[in-house]
Amino acid sequence: MYLLTNPFRTCSTAFEAMYFLCFASGRQQKVERLSGKVVLLLFLSMGVSFATSRATSLPVNSRDDPLRKDLQIRTVIYGTTSGGQQVMAYALSNGVVSIELLEYGAIVSSVRMPDRMGNVADIVLGYDHLQDWENDPYYFGATVGRVANRTGSASFTLNGDTYELAPNTLPDFGRNHLHGGEIPFNKVVWNGTPFSNEEEVGVAMEYLSKHMEEGYPGNLTCKVIFSLNIKNELKIQYEAKTDQTTLVNMTHHSYFNLYGAGKGTIHDHQIRINATQYTEADADLIPTGKILPVKGQPIDFITMTTVGPKIPLMLQEKFIGFDHNYVLPHESTASLVLAAQALDPKSGRMLTVHTTQPCMHFYTSNFLEGKVGRHGEKYQQYGAFCFEPQGYPDAANKPIFQSIVLRPEEEYEQTLIYSFSIQQ
Repeated sequence: MYLLTNPFRTCSTAFEAMYFLCFASGRQQKVERLSGKVVLLLFLSMGVSFATSRATSLPVNSRDDPLRKDLQIRTVIYGTTSGGQQVMAYALSNGVVSIELLEYGAIVSSVRMPDRMGNVADIVLGYDHLQDWENDPYYFGATVGRVANRTGSASFTLNGDTYELAPNTLPDFGRNHLHGGEIPFNKVVWNGTPFSNEEEVGVAMEYLSKHMEEGYPGNLTCKVIFSLNIKNELKIQYEAKTDQTTLVNMTHHSYFNLYGAGKGTIHDHQIRINATQYTEADADLIPTGKILPVKGQPIDFITMTTVGPKIPLMLQEKFIGFDHNYVLPHESTASLVLAAQALDPKSGRMLTVHTTQPCMHFYTSNFLEGKVGRHGEKYQQYGAFCFEPQGYPDAANKPIFQSIVLRPEEEYEQTLIYSFSIQQ
C-alpha cells in the first residue's frame, strides 16, 4: 500500500459546507450522489492513476499540513423520543469519511466513505427517523451493555448472591439473556459532549446505569468516547466505574455492508479474522466453556476468505450462518491487537479492526430479512456483517473464561478502532 496526499483538500471547505447543510435539512441522498462525482473529478484532476496501483489507503491529512480544517463536527437536534427526551445528532467529518452519531443509544447511525472510483456510500445499516431507532430489534449501530452477548439461564451469581435477568433472546433460543436486557444501553438517551483537537473530532457520551437496572447490581457510570481522526479511523473508547461489584462487557454493533447499505448481500465480501480459537457454543448459542481450534472448520478465517461459499457449510440447528465468538491473540489485557479485516472487492472498500478486548464476535445477519431501513432500502438476510469486539460471552457463569467482573476500586477501560481504507 501507499498513501495519497489528500486531493479532497482542494475543495474540502465547499464540499463540507454542502454536506453539513444537507445533513441539517435531511437531504443526505443528494449529497451522496453529488459527492461521488466531485471525488472522482478531484482524483482525475490530481493525475492519480488507479490502474497502475495495486492498493491505496484513503487520503489522509498530513500531520504537518496547515489545512487540517478538514476536521469538522456539527450538532443538530435529531428529534424527541416517545418519552419526551430531546436527542442530538453529531456529524463528524475529516474531509474523506463522514460519521453520524446519536445520543439515543450512543448509536453510530451512518458511516459514509468513497469507493475506489470516488463514489460515496453509506456502509452501515440504519434508519431515517428516531421512532425507527426506538423500535429497532436488531441493535443497528448500537452501544451494547451492560453485558454484551448471551448470559445462560438469564442469571448469574456474584459474591454469593444470585441475580435474575430478563430472558430476552428469541423464543427458539431458550430462557437466556441477550445484550443487556429489555431496555439496554442502545434504548436510553446518553449525554453527548463534542470535542475537537488537531488530530480528531469526536463526542463523549455519558450515561448512569442505576443500581438493579435490568437486574445488574451497582450504580455504573459509563462513558463512550467516539472520535474520527485524520487517519480515517473511528476510535471507540469505553470507560466505566461502579459503586458495587457488578458485571461489565460493552461492545459496538454496527452492521456493515462495504458495497453499500441495502445493496445486496455480503456473499462477495472477503473476511479475515485473526484468531486460531473460538468458544464452542450449544444449540442456544450459550458457550459450553470449551475453547477449540478453528483449523479445519468452516469458521476458519485466518486468511482472507470469501464469505458466500462458506455460509451453506454453516448449517446449525436453528439457522444457517455465522454467529461465533473468536478468541484473539492478546499478550496483555491493555494492548491493541488486530482482530479482523473485511474487503468488498467490487468497491475496494476495506475495514480493519483493532481492539483491546480478548474476543470478537462475528455475525452475518442471519435473522435479518425484509426490514425496511434508511431511504426505504430493504435489508435482507446476509445483507451485512458485524465485528463485535468484546469480553468472553457468559463469562459470569464460566469461571474458566476471563472475568468481566468490575469492582468499586477498579475502572473498566476498553478500546476498539475501525479503520477505513481502499484497495485497488
